[in-house]
Amino acid sequence: MFTQLNPPMPVTVLDKGNGLAFAVIDYGLEHNLIWVTALDNSGEIWCAPNPKVRVQANWTAGRIKDEDFHASGKADSPA
Repeated sequence: MFTQLNPPMPVTVLDKGNGLAFAVIDYGLEHNLIWVTALDNSGEIWCAPNPKVRVQANWTAGRIKDEDFHASGKADSPA
């Protein structure tokens, strides 16, 4: 299944850089999701497997970088 993301999602593709994911391909239960992503720096379009894709930090949405998370002490507080 091919799903267009509307709006596109800012992501980081490990070893490639930041970009906008504009679609997701789902081949089914035995496969990783594939994120179709246009990279910011090069303009290349990559189909990246799910383990290589991370959502970008967004302070407003409460998504902070790992180093910010640990510096705030939240990592040590119980959930």
